[in-house]
Amino acid sequence: MNQGTALLAVLWLAAGLSAIALTIANTVRGETERSSTEADGLKAYYLAAGAIDRMLLYLEKPASFLNPDKTPLIKDYTRVLGFDFPTGVAMGEIIPETSKLDVNTANPKDLLNLLLALGGDPGQAEQTLAGILDWRGVSSGGSLTGFDQFYLSLTPSFQARHASLQEIEELLLVRGVTPDLFYGSYTRDAQGQLVPHAGLRDCLSVYGSAGGGLDVNTVEPAVMQAVGIPADVAAAIVTLRQAAPIRDMGQLAPFRNSGPGMNRLGITRVAIGSPQAITLRATAQLKLSNGQLSDVRRTVSELVMFLDPDKSQVLVAGQPPYHILRWYQNAVALQ
Repeated sequence: MNQGTALLAVLWLAAGLSAIALTIANTVRGETERSSTEADGLKAYYLAAGAIDRMLLYLEKPASFLNPDKTPLIKDYTRVLGFDFPTGVAMGEIIPETSKLDVNTANPKDLLNLLLALGGDPGQAEQTLAGILDWRGVSSGGSLTGFDQFYLSLTPSFQARHASLQEIEELLLVRGVTPDLFYGSYTRDAQGQLVPHAGLRDCLSVYGSAGGGLDVNTVEPAVMQAVGIPADVAAAIVTLRQAAPIRDMGQLAPFRNSGPGMNRLGITRVAIGSPQAITLRATAQLKLSNGQLSDVRRTVSELVMFLDPDKSQVLVAGQPPYHILRWYQNAVALQ
């Protein structure tokens, strides 16, 4: 009897130790995989950052970087560049801020159309539009508006600026602007893959187009719809530029009479020496030992202001002819 009890105790102890060992093994494996993923993510981050530095170098010294046929690597219509590094690959994007609407001067109709094109409910879109107009507009006699009273009821409390936005992130304070609306959202396609969708930060900018041309090679479909281009035409233009960059506006001749917004499209020249703001975005993947690419991707971006040496912006000897205004360690690639 005692021997049977002892044997049973030993069996239970062995089962318990086996369970503990299995749990520890699973934990160690999980932590190892997580550490490996984080390490790959960090390496991909530096690859993407290197791609952005390379793009800035190309833009700063365009005559030094030529294709095999001696043509410039960077042309007026160049918006996407591929990089093949020894340890990974990266896709770089050059996005003029003129492909976005100016959040401070865009007319209410365009803003409302934009909110609807981004999938907003009409009633909610109207309220969000009112909030944006209140934020950037002067209050009558300096009195509190209904939006101010709402903001003052929050913790922490604040008031609307009632002046031009200085950073596009200010929109996150505006009543009705949700994180999904600002940053964009995801849906799944027929294969179950996540598909990113643009948000307000991809369509509006404090340096955006104030009634002038929108860069045809990077303007978001929602922005095209906002200025009066039908959704199907906007989609056709995106398909056209994905096949190859639009080099001549004559390529859009079949769509010339598709809406009043067609005359807002143009090809923005991106070059240091022309004062303008651009976003540089890069997405990187590591090369694995088997020659395939890692599933881990990192996307970073930065907002750069090119300086005008002929005006009030004085260039200091030895300093680059641009200012880096914002750096985003975690960006979203929409392409």
